[in-house]
Amino acid sequence: MKLKICGMKYPDNILEVGSLLPDYMGFIFWEKSARYFDGVIPELPKSIKKVGVFVNETVEIILAKAQKYDLQAIQLHGQESVEFCQDLKNKIENSGEIIKVFSVDDSFNFEVLKPFETVCDYFLFDTKGKLPGGNGTTFDWKVLENYPSSKPFFLSGGIGLEEIDLTKEILTTNLPIHALDLNSKFEIEPGLKDKKILKKFQNNLKL
Repeated sequence: MKLKICGMKYPDNILEVGSLLPDYMGFIFWEKSARYFDGVIPELPKSIKKVGVFVNETVEIILAKAQKYDLQAIQLHGQESVEFCQDLKNKIENSGEIIKVFSVDDSFNFEVLKPFETVCDYFLFDTKGKLPGGNGTTFDWKVLENYPSSKPFFLSGGIGLEEIDLTKEILTTNLPIHALDLNSKFEIEPGLKDKKILKKFQNNLKL
């Protein structure tokens, strides 16, 4: 199972967490976020894909950030349209991955996903909350039993050590889960991750 560690902020902590070799590392480029990133990304192992997280941003700014930070994936966490995703997909270099986020609650309508099937590489399902992400709560994963697509997705929203058994359980299903997205439950403060707890989660997941 692939892991994405999101909301990274501090260079030393980025290197520390990078030593765990997650598959993805996320950097938030939404200025209102407590995890807003505007620094320098240190040299990371090539196996780690750098993900830029954007909320209702322009294509031009996304492309500029992708070039500046050598991003391998773009995560769209706002109300971006199908046309926007298509435009970005056409313009992005190096075949960068596009991850479209959907905020899920018990009444989520999976029909809204259909038009996005061809314009993004992955979906990401996060808990519907006050903020676009990082709310620290888990939605009821039973709603995913209604998932009608074969498009692989990231599972996000308040995943921590307390959810390890639930996580193992959902990973035994036939759902096309591409990666787990970890953030707020592993933090000392916003943007600063606890390597020991992340390592423990990694080890428990492998058991």
